[in-house]
Amino acid sequence: MFKRGEIYLASLNPKKGNEVGKLRPVLIYQTDVLNEIFHPTTTVLPLSTHLIDESYPLRFRVQKRDKLEAPSEILCDQIRTVDNQRIIKERLSVLSEAEMEQLDKQVKIVLGIM
Repeated sequence: MFKRGEIYLASLNPKKGNEVGKLRPVLIYQTDVLNEIFHPTTTVLPLSTHLIDESYPLRFRVQKRDKLEAPSEILCDQIRTVDNQRIIKERLSVLSEAEMEQLDKQVKIVLGIM
């Protein structure tokens, strides 16, 4: 079972156009209400190791930690729902509550709901 705020590897291929693809870390973003009932799909935010300065609010920086092997940025504008079979079950890391609060603010700006 996944939990909101955890980071796993996921296969995001095939991709189309400017979508993010390949095997990469993703942040579990959907509510734990769905995660706890073993919903067959999961809403995620992909991560990139291609770091860009001054990318607020589109990207949220996460430092190397646990099994996350490099500093990365969560792509707040690339929200995606994937089949759970795309997600590799070994957890790489988890964001703190404070990090999730800041990330939520950035996603709301991107979606225009602030």
